[in-house]
Amino acid sequence: MAERILVIGSPGSGKSTVARALAATTGLPLHHLDQLYWQPGWIETPRPEFEARLATVTAEPRWIIDGNYSGTLATRLAAADMVVLLDLSPFRCAWRIVRRWWAARGEVRIDMAPGCPERLDWGFLWYVLSFRLRALPRVEAKLAGYPGELVWLGRPAEIRRFLSGERLDEDVHE
Repeated sequence: MAERILVIGSPGSGKSTVARALAATTGLPLHHLDQLYWQPGWIETPRPEFEARLATVTAEPRWIIDGNYSGTLATRLAAADMVVLLDLSPFRCAWRIVRRWWAARGEVRIDMAPGCPERLDWGFLWYVLSFRLRALPRVEAKLAGYPGELVWLGRPAEIRRFLSGERLDEDVHE
């Protein structure tokens, strides 16, 4: 198994859940980009400070990092030996976002920075619904030529099989 794993995909695709499962089975340290980026009260960390935090994590010999933040994807790709891309239906992702918001509204999720309670707005929901059309092509362009192992998972059953350790030859792009 890889020693440096990125888990990326649309919000609501299950990145944090997959990353936690991988961390539990591999023993790799887990880092959530949301925790590195956000400060209490949903205050953005200045870009130089965020990049410094990320550089500290990517310099470690072993890790799992979950999250998108496309502006830093090239840096993370340069250090990763595996990328797990979750490409679920935009409607499934949006439903999961709404369900997550309803269940955790006003609370801080385990994968979120302290002081950043769950929230939802129309702009974020639109981003989730349009992720495949707008954001995914940019992600694919950054993945072009990636020399490591790329695991592209498009259905919950594929995710379950991957997490159970089954080889997904048709889903792995090298």
